[in-house]
Amino acid sequence: MTLPIIFNLFSLVLLVFIYSSFFTISEADDKFTYSEGSGKGPKNWGNINPNWRVCGNGKSQSPIDIVDQRVQVFPQLGRLQRDYKPAPAVLGNMGYSINLKWNGDAGKININGTDYNLIQLHWHAPSEHTFNGSKFDLELHAVHQNSKEETAVIGVWYKIGLPDSLLSKLLNHIKSVKEHDIDVGIINPKETNFGTRNYYRYIGSFTTPPCTEGVTWTIMKKVRTISVEQLKALKEAVHQGFEENARATQKLNGRKVYVYTQEKGKSV
Repeated sequence: MTLPIIFNLFSLVLLVFIYSSFFTISEADDKFTYSEGSGKGPKNWGNINPNWRVCGNGKSQSPIDIVDQRVQVFPQLGRLQRDYKPAPAVLGNMGYSINLKWNGDAGKININGTDYNLIQLHWHAPSEHTFNGSKFDLELHAVHQNSKEETAVIGVWYKIGLPDSLLSKLLNHIKSVKEHDIDVGIINPKETNFGTRNYYRYIGSFTTPPCTEGVTWTIMKKVRTISVEQLKALKEAVHQGFEENARATQKLNGRKVYVYTQEKGKSV
């Protein structure tokens, strides 16, 4: 083998090594954690990736603390319009959370005359939104999008108690899901059982990077229950270090938080 050929082969190997190393480092730099001591925790998300700057300097970030004495009653919001239907779904492990994604039309919600189609739901432990400064054991986020790719999220709080029916159906899959999605068959989103009558509403953001703002949040007032086993399964399924995957509450910065409560005996 001649010297020029050897040199070219060496150069090629070196180039591949440098490219691979750069790709690995860049990919690692885009990771985030929930541990402030890691340097990539929530307080530093805005510095990890230029596309995530709003995580650090945004003025409408989520989650927030919902203080009962500060919310404004707003009857005009009306009962939450929900029209869900069964559709094929898969369970996935994002590493930092477990999510359930629908492959098909799983229905929608309607907010101010606009339809938002249900895309997926996932869980955070403990809850991200707090109530009068107190956390709950778990919070479900049901993510919806409209035709303009604007996002609306339903948040549901959970405390330890009786098992949740949807999580009971998914429990064995949650315990086994790794890097590959699991086909869980037809799932009816109505099994989330979060109701439609009483809720809080405000404008916020995604609670994970890139922390995009302009998200319409609806936090249901009724606190539902999960079993100890179900909560444990969700925590053990995610990657190490993400057993607690809740971002701290963010400043309200003058935003209004509204509450809708349907009067007893009154149908809307």
